[in-house]
Amino acid sequence: PSPTRGGARRGEARRPFRSCPHSSPRARATDRAPDRGSMSYLLPHLESGWAVDQAILNEEDRVVIIRFGHDYDPDCQVMDETLYKVAELVRNFAVIYLVDITDVPDFNVMYELYDPLSVMFFFRNKHILVDLGTGNNNKINWPLADKQEFIDIVETVYRGARKGKGLVMSPKDYSAGRNVQ
Repeated sequence: PSPTRGGARRGEARRPFRSCPHSSPRARATDRAPDRGSMSYLLPHLESGWAVDQAILNEEDRVVIIRFGHDYDPDCQVMDETLYKVAELVRNFAVIYLVDITDVPDFNVMYELYDPLSVMFFFRNKHILVDLGTGNNNKINWPLADKQEFIDIVETVYRGARKGKGLVMSPKDYSAGRNVQ
């Protein structure tokens, strides 16, 4: 039998579209159930350590934003909603991926991923640190519900990283407490 559109042969079911070229065929962002109350099913997931490495290595002109955590965690759900809202707005200078820290434990020790939520930034295979005034420059480990605040952070990371800086100053100081909604 000859192949038909989508690569499936006649009489065979077509495979769903792979939203992320690095994700494994068995678990894709399109396979995730939308009834979890989260926007995570709309964002690409990286399903292995190799996929995470490739996403960071292969992106040369944009910031790679990776949310490490769990889709079912309430803090991750808030952050995922923000990430989904900004994904289209920052697509020219940033790309966003999600990684489940239970399914992909490869980076848990290296990046100290002990919090339920960790958002990290990479540019040209380099981890970009962000001074948010909290003492932890490695990652954002609380949910940001304000999309403009997050866009401002991403723009700051991008501008600093393009200039070769490994540490950038956040446009807002979060040391006085976080306004989490």
